[in-house]
Amino acid sequence: MAKKKMRAIINRKYGKHAKAELKEVKRPKIKDDQVLIKIHAASVNPVDFKIAQGGKMRLFFNYKTPYIMGHDFAGEIVEVGKHVSAFQIGDNVYGLKAGAFAEYITATQNQIAAMPNHLSYEEAASLPMAGLTSYQALNDVMHLTRGQKVLIQAGSGGVGTFAIQFAKVLGAYVSTTTSRKNHELVKDLGADHIIDYRHQDFTEVLKEYDGVFDTLGGNNLLSAFKILKPLGKVVSINGIPDAQTAKDLKLSFWKRLLLTFASRKIQRTARQHHAAYHFIFTHDSRAQLNKIRQLVEAHKIKPVLDLTFDFEEVDKALEYLQQGHATGKVIIRISR
Repeated sequence: MAKKKMRAIINRKYGKHAKAELKEVKRPKIKDDQVLIKIHAASVNPVDFKIAQGGKMRLFFNYKTPYIMGHDFAGEIVEVGKHVSAFQIGDNVYGLKAGAFAEYITATQNQIAAMPNHLSYEEAASLPMAGLTSYQALNDVMHLTRGQKVLIQAGSGGVGTFAIQFAKVLGAYVSTTTSRKNHELVKDLGADHIIDYRHQDFTEVLKEYDGVFDTLGGNNLLSAFKILKPLGKVVSINGIPDAQTAKDLKLSFWKRLLLTFASRKIQRTARQHHAAYHFIFTHDSRAQLNKIRQLVEAHKIKPVLDLTFDFEEVDKALEYLQQGHATGKVIIRISR
């Protein structure tokens, strides 16, 4: 009996010149606690090309090559394990799991949730990584509450467009940075104060903020502490992981030491401003995906899509995202 096959986007080798290759591979088999999902759409995230490039990311994502790329997906359940009770064949779901640039993926019940009922597969696929990242940064770590002030860096990006909306759901006053051409977009999403990063320095116009959600890293991250109140928090997804990150991920002792040394400058800056610094890795959560679905269905949050590429064009999608000018999410249409 012939083995079932599927098409998938493979990375064969880590490095700056890593290539996304469309190949035929063996279709995965489910375990008793998993479902098999036919993926209709996926979205591209910066972590996808950062992992492929290797470097420091291999401390956290050392997938054995060749591996299937991608993390965000939306599709239809076609097979259900005998220990799965929350889903059935035919359910439309969205979720977060490595290996999403493929025609099929297996997932546990905690890695998926029912899709928002009025969205297309492309729209639903844009939500898991951006939604969970924003939820965990602003709610779980920053503990943002009504009336507090938060700066969201790069508000027109894939994470930023979701984070602005979610911060408004939490009742915060939201400032964001973007280019002039995207002012109307971020205003429509709920931004209260918009900073044109090409002509303004946010540290000169903002002060006494409760938190900064950093999506950029580098000097923008270090400068973020200048605008905080005492005991304010900077939460970053593009900065430097620290010892707490290593502890949360249960990394080895030597990796904890390495990250303690690597993050010493940012931690010193945080102490000087009587503030806190947190780096987060997004984790799966069916409960949070369900909360995101409820917010979308209540029209409190909407997906923001930029370009959609065909499955055969994943390399072009990754290249486009890497240029850093995407407005909203970049989508891969896997099946029609």
